[in-house]
Amino acid sequence: MDSIGSGLVGLDVDDRRADVVLDRPAKRNAMNEALLADLETALQRVRDMDEVRAMALLGNGPVLSAGMDLEMMRDRAGTDEGLETGLDAVTRHLADMSIPSVAGIQGAAIAGAFELVLPVDFRIIDREAKFGVKEVQLGVFPSGGATQRLPRLVGLSKAKELVLTGEFIDPSEAADCGLVHEVVDDPADVDDRARAWADDLASNAPLGMARARRLLNAALDMPLEEGLALESALGRELVDTHDYAEGFSAQLEGREPSFRGE
Repeated sequence: MDSIGSGLVGLDVDDRRADVVLDRPAKRNAMNEALLADLETALQRVRDMDEVRAMALLGNGPVLSAGMDLEMMRDRAGTDEGLETGLDAVTRHLADMSIPSVAGIQGAAIAGAFELVLPVDFRIIDREAKFGVKEVQLGVFPSGGATQRLPRLVGLSKAKELVLTGEFIDPSEAADCGLVHEVVDDPADVDDRARAWADDLASNAPLGMARARRLLNAALDMPLEEGLALESALGRELVDTHDYAEGFSAQLEGREPSFRGE
């Protein structure tokens, strides 16, 4: 695994899957400025890797992340820096990626870490994990995306419950409301399940996935007719591609397709 920047994030590529790993286990992968800068760099590198078709976001150690570094946040009290921590830039990178992403939530994803995984496409969690947006219990405001991305995932009423109470949500309940996609009994299996999801996604046609992800993310922000027209236009773009012909040929010939992203 390659160490990025300050050494607080690792990057590993296995076939067509990239693993981005928060690597500050002594601090439960709490996110400080250096870790967030490394994470942004890692995501930029993944974006530029033509061979990568899916990404897993993982944590080194027993938790994905305990959230923002509390000492850093305390020391910023009363300064102009406020909550400008780099989390916003990271979540925007995650949201804008052309490849699908999967988060392995082992142990905990609290407050800022909860917000970190909201723009990730799929979330895998262990049954005992601590998962919630805790900022209102810490005297701050959830400015990393919870007030905007969470209602789009679970609806306004549920989002208000989670944000305004600051209580953890049980992983089984999170699955019931669509916030997570798989609940794993053994925490030690979370990362492997996240990697398996990413590997399955990486086997699909990258051009089609990129366009579908783009439209799905924008679906609630555009009129239906506009979205349908864009869907048709993007679909027509693929008709003359290798992957379009390859997908149908493979089905007719009873074999696995070999997509090239072209």
